Amino acid sequence: MPLSKNKIKYIHSLEQKKIRKEENSFLGEGPKLVGDLLGHFPCRYLAATTEWLSKHPSVVANEIVEVSAEELSRASLLKTPQQVLAIFEQSNPKIEIETTKKSLSLALDDIQDPGNLGTIIRLADWFGIEQIFCSLGTVDVYNPKTIQATMGAIARVKVHYTSLPDLIALLKDIPVYGTFLDGENIYQKPLAESGIIIMGNEGNGISKEVENLINHRLYIPNYPQERETSESLNVAIATAVVCGEFRRQMVAPSQLL
Repeated sequence: MPLSKNKIKYIHSLEQKKIRKEENSFLGEGPKLVGDLLGHFPCRYLAATTEWLSKHPSVVANEIVEVSAEELSRASLLKTPQQVLAIFEQSNPKIEIETTKKSLSLALDDIQDPGNLGTIIRLADWFGIEQIFCSLGTVDVYNPKTIQATMGAIARVKVHYTSLPDLIALLKDIPVYGTFLDGENIYQKPLAESGIIIMGNEGNGISKEVENLINHRLYIPNYPQERETSESLNVAIATAVVCGEFRRQMVAPSQLL
């Protein structure tokens, strides 16, 4: 059955946060991403080429439609459509306070760029960080650009939206880390195995309200320190550096510089 104009219009409408929220759904495209999401999120609709469907005969979805490459191109939000697109149901994971106290988590304070958010989710997955807490002003995790940037990591990392000050108050006395120009050198400071790492907005950094709750201020030094350099790091790159050092110290705690 060919893709109707109404179905294509509906797929395109999922670019809008309002529609995604009303429908409690989101879009994923491409063999790698869709393959990772299937089994983790209920699939409401799947449109794929004959080639893709022949390789996945046991795929489960409420509705499965075989389409031509041309039809997929008309429905896709990507510049280069990739064999399959699917509409999934959003999840709403519960925050488990006791589990959070015993693990390392990320908290994002008003991250605005969907690509940055998706990349950070992918980084969290790589470094074994299973929870990310987003401020209510952070970009929607189900934005199609965010979903694509996760490269499937969204299937393994739980993303919560909450008031960060309220969350930190509930967790009590756990290490709360943030990066600042006046912080301690991250490569010289012993880091805990559990706690929350706060990453701030691309332009404004960490908000004052959240900054006041941070009890460990870190600094990522440039090299060499006397050299003139960029004003700051992209938030996703900074997240990679910070997470990498936390995990390095877990593996080799005696090797602090």
